[in-house]
Amino acid sequence: MTATDPARGALARGWCALSVLHGRIDAHLERALQEGHGLSVREFSLLDVLSRQHDGEGGHLRMSQVADAVVLSQSATTRLVTRMEDRGLLSRYLCPTDRRGIYTDVGDAGLKLLAEARPTHDAALREALNRAAGDPELAPLVRAVKSLHSAA
Repeated sequence: MTATDPARGALARGWCALSVLHGRIDAHLERALQEGHGLSVREFSLLDVLSRQHDGEGGHLRMSQVADAVVLSQSATTRLVTRMEDRGLLSRYLCPTDRRGIYTDVGDAGLKLLAEARPTHDAALREALNRAAGDPELAPLVRAVKSLHSAA
């Protein structure tokens, strides 16, 4: 593949379109969640990920797994968890079988905030996707995202 190969340009344009779509959605979600609930997109994501934990084998996530799930570095995830723990939304505890492992759980206040924020998040996501669907460069990506939803 050469530097002027059309396939290389198409790949870069596709990546750029994906980045633009993500940025638009993220910004729209951030505004809606901050205005409605005083919650950032990352905070919402963290509450959402942790709310899906369960008892039993593999039910709780270590901090490194949480970092991967919310797409943050481990240090940024630790800072985020600390801020949310200070707000009374989360708690941390040592893994009972490996004292080096730390788990995080959502408290009642965190679950309540998540339940209140979910409709705002979902409505803002639909709105952002519908707006992006009007852009010819983003429309195929929007269709792909929506098809993932229908497959699940």
